[in-house]
Amino acid sequence: QVQLVESGGGLVQPGGSLRLSCAASGIIFSVFAMGWYRQAPGKQRELVARISSGGSTNYADSVNGRFTISRDNAKNTVFMQMNSLKPEDTATYYCNGVGGFLGEYWGQGTQVTVSS
Repeated sequence: QVQLVESGGGLVQPGGSLRLSCAASGIIFSVFAMGWYRQAPGKQRELVARISSGGSTNYADSVNGRFTISRDNAKNTVFMQMNSLKPEDTATYYCNGVGGFLGEYWGQGTQVTVSS
């Protein structure tokens, strides 16, 4: 059974930081490209950051320079460090794993709220 379990969301003031984690089980984690998506109320889900199986990264323009995605294959976990958070970063953040013919999987999401 495949599971992607996010943690680390919460309420933070503008300018603050959070670190999201996504622990994967039931997949060959090291061959999966992993990503973080977010969805705000009334908006479409959008890609925030992605890291390939080889460690290459790409980011949405809106978070480039503020967010950093990383992975620990030994712990089957992907992280996203979020700094200089803005109110517009408020959303539910979802972990995503893509393994080609091995399939695509989603976590349940973790809420991030940036507000004073």
